[in-house]
Amino acid sequence: MVQRWIKLFDPSINKNEEKAVVKTLKSKFWATGSGDGNVEKFEKGFKKYLGSKKCVAVNSGTAALHLALSLIDIKGKEVLLPSLSFASTAHAVLYNGGIPKFVDVDEKTLCIDPNEIEKKITQKTSIILPVHFAGMSCKLDKILKICNDNNLKLIEDAAHASGSKFQNKKIGTHGMAVCFSFHPVKNLAMPTGGLISLNGEMNSKNEQDIKSRRWCGISNRKGTAYDVKELGWNYYMNEFSATIGLEQLRKLDRLNSIRTNTAKRFFDEIKLENKMQFEKDCSYHFYWIRVKKRSKFIDFMKNHKIETGIHYKPIHKMSLYSNKIKLKVTDKIANDIVSLPTHPNLSQDDISRIINAVNKWKNN
Repeated sequence: MVQRWIKLFDPSINKNEEKAVVKTLKSKFWATGSGDGNVEKFEKGFKKYLGSKKCVAVNSGTAALHLALSLIDIKGKEVLLPSLSFASTAHAVLYNGGIPKFVDVDEKTLCIDPNEIEKKITQKTSIILPVHFAGMSCKLDKILKICNDNNLKLIEDAAHASGSKFQNKKIGTHGMAVCFSFHPVKNLAMPTGGLISLNGEMNSKNEQDIKSRRWCGISNRKGTAYDVKELGWNYYMNEFSATIGLEQLRKLDRLNSIRTNTAKRFFDEIKLENKMQFEKDCSYHFYWIRVKKRSKFIDFMKNHKIETGIHYKPIHKMSLYSNKIKLKVTDKIANDIVSLPTHPNLSQDDISRIINAVNKWKNN
């Protein structure tokens, strides 16, 4: 019997998404910068799902980070963030005139290490920007205390963490602004999309500022009349993404539960010491392991028709951000981390194949 190819990421869809897209297509109402229609419904639905104060939908996780950071004047100020992330996390700091300052991660979670954060704070520090890596929550209690003790703001990168929790509260309700990404590979899949959840001191003015900036700075629109008081960007979410997002939101917890069960099998059955921990409140965007001779391992898995990935090449090792800093854990992780599939379309046989292949490599 020919084995099927196991993809690293694979969105879970059914006829509901298909019907919703066709309905939107036939409506000929495909996009509006003001965020009417399904975009507004998605904002309200995600706000209720999180239990947050306000939610603003945008067209990508990168846009969410850019706009969230624009709420604070960080020109010439430092933003503390992990280097083990997608480049957009640091790009958003540069977009707003800030200075990215990279902090090492905790070797067990691969999230930013609160102990290392404290070592990097200076008079220029303005914001702490943690990343919930692979859906595993950062130690938000410790980070919030650091913020309070040092009069710093907390903005979170939750691109991997739709549905994750920390201390029984959904990720998206702790920091002043929390940024989500909805891409075809993400737990809540869309063609493209993002969202900013606002909490705490954030108010209606902050919400309106983001809504204006996501649509070229347009504000005070009444009918065909409007004004532009500040610079903005073309960052609004389209109706197709929103309508798919509404269907994905309805089943997000169920799909995340499947991912969690897969991660439990990986944790219990993969015979490697260096692997992602099991945490029932993690959304497991992917499951990471660490292996020696990584390139050969990736080829080995490919020969077994299993796709793997690398998340990520550390940002501080990229030419744009190149500097001489040393991040002991991050630099070590960069050479051996590998991502395994956790998407809900995996069968139990698929999961067994992945486990058996990893264990076979270990025993070679």
